[in-house]
Amino acid sequence: MHNSLWDTRTISYTGCAAQLFFFLFFISAEYFLLTVMCYDRYVSICKPLHYGTLLGSRACAHMAAAAWVSGFLNALIHTASTFSLPLCHGKALGQFFSEIPHILKLSCTKTFLRKLGVSVFTTFLAFGCFVFIVFSYVQIFRAVLRIPSEQGRHKAFSTCLPHLTVISLFVSTSFFAYLKPPSMSSPSLDLAVSVLYSVVPPALNPLIYSLRNQKLKDTLRKMMTSCF
Repeated sequence: MHNSLWDTRTISYTGCAAQLFFFLFFISAEYFLLTVMCYDRYVSICKPLHYGTLLGSRACAHMAAAAWVSGFLNALIHTASTFSLPLCHGKALGQFFSEIPHILKLSCTKTFLRKLGVSVFTTFLAFGCFVFIVFSYVQIFRAVLRIPSEQGRHKAFSTCLPHLTVISLFVSTSFFAYLKPPSMSSPSLDLAVSVLYSVVPPALNPLIYSLRNQKLKDTLRKMMTSCF
């Protein structure tokens, strides 16, 4: 935003490190919070009678704190590992923000082992959360399909749909950004994919979660009617 408003493309070394840290911190915390929210959906649908016991205010506070602390540690490890390397191959990043792959391209030392260690740590965390989300939704769908009334099934699905939409958008764009084969990599594609996973999901979050609000639905319907 600063670069856009002041028409500049420069950023200090400290600013670049801070930008990378906060980007990783918030995007990691969002992913961990989405995992916690998945557990909330699982308990509310599969174990509704135990909801007050399993998800009291203390348990919610502990899970939220764990998500933020995990995001902080993940961002700290990545930032410290990246900026402990000497950067001597130019000063230009081929990206609109400080992103690890583009910063590592500026390093003049071999970064394979460093990248491998950090990647294994991040993959372990991300894959663990992903497996938990998939397992939870398998149990949720099995429980929903056993509900005898169609109205009950619709209500349960509508509870999960916003969360499932956000997770699908967030995970699919992030995985494509970092796991796509090198043959598909190009500056324009990398830029477009980075916008998809860093800008689009957070921007759509309020709209997706608010679609269950009847007043918002009515307002959107009126706006679309007046436009057409």
